[in-house]
Amino acid sequence: MGKSKGSRTQNFQANFTRVAGKIAANKLLLTLRDSFIIVAATSMIAGFAIMIQNVFVDPTNGLIFGKQGLGLGRLISGSWSAWATSGLFKGLTTTGNLIGLISNGSLNTFAILIVVIFSNTFSRKYFPKSKEHMTSVLYALGAFFICMPWKFQYTPDGAKKSIDVLNYMDTTFFGTKGVFAALLISGFAVWIYNKILGKNITIKMPDSVPPAVARSFESLIPGVCTMGVFIILTGLSTTFTGETMPELFLTVLQKPALAISGTGLFAFVSQTTWSLIQWFGIHPTSIWGPIFGLTWNINDTQNMLGQAHHIYSTLFMNFSTVAASTGALAPVIALMFFSKRTAAKKVSKIAFMPAMFNIAEPIMFGLPIILNPIYIVPWVVSQPLAFYIGIFFIKTGFIGPIVNNVPWTVPTLISGLLYTGSINGLIVQAIIDVVIVVLYIPFVKMDNKLNPDIVKETEMNEAHKESEKELKTSQA
Repeated sequence: MGKSKGSRTQNFQANFTRVAGKIAANKLLLTLRDSFIIVAATSMIAGFAIMIQNVFVDPTNGLIFGKQGLGLGRLISGSWSAWATSGLFKGLTTTGNLIGLISNGSLNTFAILIVVIFSNTFSRKYFPKSKEHMTSVLYALGAFFICMPWKFQYTPDGAKKSIDVLNYMDTTFFGTKGVFAALLISGFAVWIYNKILGKNITIKMPDSVPPAVARSFESLIPGVCTMGVFIILTGLSTTFTGETMPELFLTVLQKPALAISGTGLFAFVSQTTWSLIQWFGIHPTSIWGPIFGLTWNINDTQNMLGQAHHIYSTLFMNFSTVAASTGALAPVIALMFFSKRTAAKKVSKIAFMPAMFNIAEPIMFGLPIILNPIYIVPWVVSQPLAFYIGIFFIKTGFIGPIVNNVPWTVPTLISGLLYTGSINGLIVQAIIDVVIVVLYIPFVKMDNKLNPDIVKETEMNEAHKESEKELKTSQA
């Protein structure tokens, strides 16, 4: 009976790992993941700048000078009214506005960055024999701008009807509104271009022509065909739907995807399976990274730009789980104080410093937690539990939706302060850490009971060391 149960568990583990591994190794998912990771670098810079702007520089609501923080503005000027008219207030406001310009080169052009990075990554992964991948990027950008809405509706003051301003691009699609269009249009453009190029339907130049010039001429026919396809598609889209392709994708795909990602069910599934996948030794970002890139990452950008106040976002997930160190510092603390196994204590001491910076690998692989049946419950439960503790404090108004982007390696508690710009964020992370440590304690004790020989050997070694110490003391 025991063997049968054990074999079923092993079969489940093997099947789950195989299926998850195939999903994680999918070429399209890898392309999406790699693209969003690269673009995330600019978003992190912008997020860090916005955090500095909101937390440190903001003279009205910032952590240093504002009413919600230390209130140095009033201390410097004597009163809030005097502070609002002071030169330092105006200087900080101007500085904050200048820092905010970083968003124009990152968050507000997110879709264009996606076009460039995704088309280049897509070309390299699917058409590795291509001589010049940047040419694919060139035509992907061209296709994207062909499909863009080249009109803008403007309502003059006092007018009842809006008027169409022609030859004025709706630049809102440069940001998060154009993400789905950026992915679909650039991917399709790269595919068309390389397929035609692969058929050798090109202009051949003599060998005496420099290679760069020759490749430029080779791209003309495939490039013209690619552009032509998107001109036709744009004409069909506007004729039959009255919307350009980016507008149509926003209506049909992006809005429903964002609506689904804003549900409690999506949040529960993502947080539960995230840690479960990790327990099997598969990095969860390989599966959830592309999905979050199309959903919660968009919420991040809108939150940082002040366009919305989404509760569910990767920023909030990082604040409540990763940066709260639920998978790193919390289990390490539980082991340090309650484990009686010498090996576990040594691992916890080694893992303590990385865990301070939310790096979980030493404890995951060193204890190990991965594929360890004793720790599957606290490991899988801790992330959704921490996530919903954070949700509770948002719902009660103790903290607001997360709008600051903080590097995930910033130590817990400090990161809570920076994510929220308030001491309340620190308090929430402290509560989460305490709860998760308490969650781990019974399982650490269970580990002690299930390994009595190891514990007994440890106690004997400690007793032996103590007796030797006493003997040396008496001899002295």
